[in-house]
Amino acid sequence: MTDREYDVVVYGASGFVGELLAGYLAGAAPADLRIALGGRSRERLEAVRSRLPAVARDWPLVVADTSEPSAVEALAASTRVLATTVGPYARYGLPVVEACARAGTHYADLTGEVLFARDAIARTDAPARESGARIVHACGYDSIPSDLSVLLLAEQARADDAGGLTDVRLVATVRGGFSGGTIDSMRAQLEAVATDRSLRRVLGDPYALSPDRSAEPDTRQPPDAAPPARDAQGRWTAPFVMASFNTRVVRRSNALQDWAYGRGMRYGEVMGTGRGVTGAATSIAVTAGLAGALGAMSFGPTRALLDRVLPAPGTGPDEETRRRGWFRMEVDATTESGRRYRATAAGKGDPGYAATAVMLGESALALALDGDRLPARAGSLTPASAMGTVLVDRLRAAGHTYEVQPA
Repeated sequence: MTDREYDVVVYGASGFVGELLAGYLAGAAPADLRIALGGRSRERLEAVRSRLPAVARDWPLVVADTSEPSAVEALAASTRVLATTVGPYARYGLPVVEACARAGTHYADLTGEVLFARDAIARTDAPARESGARIVHACGYDSIPSDLSVLLLAEQARADDAGGLTDVRLVATVRGGFSGGTIDSMRAQLEAVATDRSLRRVLGDPYALSPDRSAEPDTRQPPDAAPPARDAQGRWTAPFVMASFNTRVVRRSNALQDWAYGRGMRYGEVMGTGRGVTGAATSIAVTAGLAGALGAMSFGPTRALLDRVLPAPGTGPDEETRRRGWFRMEVDATTESGRRYRATAAGKGDPGYAATAVMLGESALALALDGDRLPARAGSLTPASAMGTVLVDRLRAAGHTYEVQPA
């Protein structure tokens, strides 16, 4: 791919997260990396570029609409790496990821949509393997902290000759806001299920993203939406809204690496809500709130009411909210030998926006700059299977925490 015009194209740069990503790359990318901003509107791209740091003011603009196949093909062929924030991905993403797979262009996105990821895997894995492209979904808070934490746990257990992982549980604590894009993605997936009821079965399959569903072990996995509970450390927990996607990504990583984490690994995620009476009350409130929101968004009339008050696509939390946000994930694992480990993934900044810009930005830089050090894989991959500890090292250098200790 030495003849490409650009090294990295940020597609969707005029959107909320796209502009955050462009701003991050302006400060983090080497000065000689050829970066371009892509989107549907030249006027909006010019406005974004004018707000970026001076180093990015001369970045080229690439205008391409996902509804125009020739423009998407030209976009994919113009760059070595394409990082896209254009969602909902089920609505806009397939032409872009398919074009990248055919062109041999490395690709990274922020999808948290099981149905889109499943369709994209089916359509792009074979052509990407042939072209040499690394197609990497879920390169943000969905699902990098989960994916890399379990990778590190498995590697430490292997180094200690402790055997494969058996029971792994992530407890997430977080402070942040919501964007219209995230809500729009949830809405699109619910609309798809309403149109085709058979998709409910896909969403309920714990191995929905497996590269070979028939080869998966007959292991009963934890539920995606566990009821309020208190763990052995006295922490109250509630369902974690991202568990139904993150868990599928982690299980796909395990399968793509020949089940190197453990053939019988059970993996689940919950949200930590604190201790004592306050923790219990918060757990109940979060559980009820998620159930209510899901029910309201699944029903047309109530969804229309919610649309009037929820953030619109292209919007998100203000700068102060993004600055004050943070995330922390503690992942406890038991191994076949009985040894226990805990991984911690943490970072400052609103996880879905400020921290996600770091994650997607470093993913794009890893794909563009670290090819000789990345795992020798092509096709439809996950962050752990595509970039592994190279991405861990990049995120640590960017200020995020990734560590493993005996528990």
